[in-house]
Amino acid sequence: MLPDETRPDPEALLIAAAREGKGRLKVFLGAAPGVGKTWEMLNAARRRRAEGVDVVVGVVETHGRAETEAQVGDLPVLPRLSVAYRGQTLEEFDLDAALRRRPGLLLVDELAHTNAPGSRHHKRWEDVAELLEAGLDVWATLNAQHFESLNETVARITGVRVSETLPDRVLEMADEIEFIDLSPAELRARLREGRVYRPDMARRALEGFFREGNLAALREIALRLAAQRVDRDVRDYMRQKAIPGPWPAADRVLALVGSDASSDAVVRHAKRLADALHAPWIALHVERPGGTDTSRPALEIAAQLGADVQMRAGADLVRTTLELAAASNATHIVIGRARSSLWRRLLGRTFAATLLRQGSDFALHVIPLAGPAGARRAARRRIPRDWLPWMAATLLVAAVIGAGELFHPWLEHEALGMLFLAAVVGTATLYGLVVALYAAALGFVSWNFLFIPPLYALTIYEPRDVIAVFVFAGVATASGWLGSRVRAEARAAQGRIENLRRISAFTRKLGEPPAEPDLLDEIARQGAAIAGLAAVLMARGEDLDIRAAAPASVDTMDAGSWAAARWAWTRGEPAGRGTATLPSSAWRFLPMRTARGLLGILGVRTQAPLEAPQLQALGALADQAAAAIERVRLASEAARSEAQAETQKLRTALLNSLSHDLRTPLTSIRGSAGLLRTAWGTLSAEARVDLLASIEQDTVRMTGFLADIMEMTRLESGEIVPRRERVRLAEIAEAAIARLGGTAPVAVHLPDSVPDALADPQLLEQVLVNLLENAVKYSPDGAPVRVGAERADGSVCLTIADDGVGIPPADLPHVFDSFYRARHEDRTRPGTGLGLAIARGLCEAMGGTIAAQSPRPDRARDAAPGTVLRVCLPALTQAEPS
Repeated sequence: MLPDETRPDPEALLIAAAREGKGRLKVFLGAAPGVGKTWEMLNAARRRRAEGVDVVVGVVETHGRAETEAQVGDLPVLPRLSVAYRGQTLEEFDLDAALRRRPGLLLVDELAHTNAPGSRHHKRWEDVAELLEAGLDVWATLNAQHFESLNETVARITGVRVSETLPDRVLEMADEIEFIDLSPAELRARLREGRVYRPDMARRALEGFFREGNLAALREIALRLAAQRVDRDVRDYMRQKAIPGPWPAADRVLALVGSDASSDAVVRHAKRLADALHAPWIALHVERPGGTDTSRPALEIAAQLGADVQMRAGADLVRTTLELAAASNATHIVIGRARSSLWRRLLGRTFAATLLRQGSDFALHVIPLAGPAGARRAARRRIPRDWLPWMAATLLVAAVIGAGELFHPWLEHEALGMLFLAAVVGTATLYGLVVALYAAALGFVSWNFLFIPPLYALTIYEPRDVIAVFVFAGVATASGWLGSRVRAEARAAQGRIENLRRISAFTRKLGEPPAEPDLLDEIARQGAAIAGLAAVLMARGEDLDIRAAAPASVDTMDAGSWAAARWAWTRGEPAGRGTATLPSSAWRFLPMRTARGLLGILGVRTQAPLEAPQLQALGALADQAAAAIERVRLASEAARSEAQAETQKLRTALLNSLSHDLRTPLTSIRGSAGLLRTAWGTLSAEARVDLLASIEQDTVRMTGFLADIMEMTRLESGEIVPRRERVRLAEIAEAAIARLGGTAPVAVHLPDSVPDALADPQLLEQVLVNLLENAVKYSPDGAPVRVGAERADGSVCLTIADDGVGIPPADLPHVFDSFYRARHEDRTRPGTGLGLAIARGLCEAMGGTIAAQSPRPDRARDAAPGTVLRVCLPALTQAEPS
């Protein structure tokens, strides 16, 4: 097996394996339009074709440039796909034709182009991604200003905001990049000669986007993009081939962020160094067992300054740092000057010296400490201030002395030394190294004074006792150190487990509340649970105010805490207790930020400084809370958009229905009235009566239509309150048939065994009228409509069956929707599309149901399908009052 240093990086091998079987993409990258990307791509393609490669032009935008058109020459070109859009025909790249043709090399111009609506993909780069997945090799062109991350930068430089953009990850799809460069002076000369744009467009371009300063800035941006890509290729090659770094092909800065006072200075110095070198930089924090992690504020500053933040866990700080530096091909390492013990300085074993000795391939930058006071305070914090550890160590040694006095007649004094060693190890495990050293010193003195001859004197006669004493001192010190380290590692592991448990718990909790107020309350409760006292959630209204609190009685803070909260909101950085900003505050405030900006501030109040696991849990809570708030808001926005779309859909349907169903009777009324006005004397009495009857009929039709609209409005607003009572179905059926006016034969068959229903008589009559009118409308002339009834599971169901054309299966789920009308034989029957919707609304208001079935189950195969409408209402039993 290869050692770790010579083994290829598994992730790099996985990336290489994932590319197997896919096509290769080469991007011709330019700084601006007109530098010759398309020309160079076509020129290189002609050379490949001369070598026998099957080259096909998928799409090339020549923009009328004669030189580019000449380069196309005799290269085979795929026909464009015609797409109809808003009355015009657009020509787009034919993706399916390219997949069928499967050339050896396909040329696709303008990778950032937006496809016409109705295309399979929104962007042309998505077409290329599908081609690569299918195994086709593609050459494409792209300008630097089209990357999404550079959109704002390009707009500030040129004053022109590029509308066609693509994600930065598209460049990662490319297996090869060729940078097409042209100096600003030469490009402007080409513009003046009319080789890029028409003369009138060229003059405007020279005065705007193509100013020499703009072109120089865009050129620098494109060169950096190409350099970054080449640097990434170098690092990938090193990882795949297990080549130890660094290769100083390009500068890269690594900042080691610790938990001391110099961490902020390290971050800022690394940023200045990276800017001076025009190099990327990494901020690394190594989590060590037993350490107090206060590095989060510095890491947040590093992330805001553009660093690639990395977190590692390891006991050997030097090795972990050098491994990441080599893997990332860093050339500069920035560290803080740690305060080391005297013997480490004398022996040259300080962190900086060890890193300089082992990392000879890197340039090392050491940043001075912010001040000695902070280091002294940190050193004092390592010594327990509570009396309990010291008392416990003393009592433990005293217990060993008591055991020694008890068993001294039977045990040699060398064996008693083992008991004192056990006391040292136990003390180290419980209270750490400092207390263990105290126990070792106390145990050594006690052992020597009480048990090693001569007794009750700190002297040693026997040479073997001298050796035993030195062995005891060495073993006690080593055991204490190892025991304290095991304790620290166990505490760190327990802290990480507790942190993961907390993160898992509040991630699950934050996914439960469906509304934003409930979510804010849950975030505050989780923050209070981590901090131990209280938590608030603050957001910006007219001023920064408290939106949620736990406990709910927390509704105010002191002036210093408000100042820290406003600082955290304004700067987007942590403030308050335990930070460098207003540390005297009783509260600690963390910004909650997403890609859309700062959403709020999470504040927690504590009695004592928070430990590393609590700080990590609070940071994770702030991140998860911001994501959860954004998710709830996006869901709310989507619901509002959906409701608005549905409202607009109904409004459009209503206007369409009004324009159609009112225009027809109004036109008839207007025609009849005009004829009566102009030709009254020439018309016979019978003709005048027919015209007046037509006017009356159309007026009644319009009145019914408007009544349906008003009835539907009352239903949706909840104004209709049913008055349920005993209803005899036969009486209701007769009243409904009478309102039809004999327009069609209706056969009623209501068995005597069917009980009365519990319903509103007027509403049920309206339901039957609407259903009968619908059945008559879709039945052949003279065909009877049958009304029946049956009992089913505590309900009584009225059935209206017709011999009509039936309802198509696709329309059956929608027949009770507002303004919906089924189509038959490529046409719809006249009507508003509200009759069945009103019937359903009235049935549901009375506590009933309505359903449609088509074709009728009792129809013969060669007969018309027909339809059955079934209205079910609660049945009134004999025991119930009327």
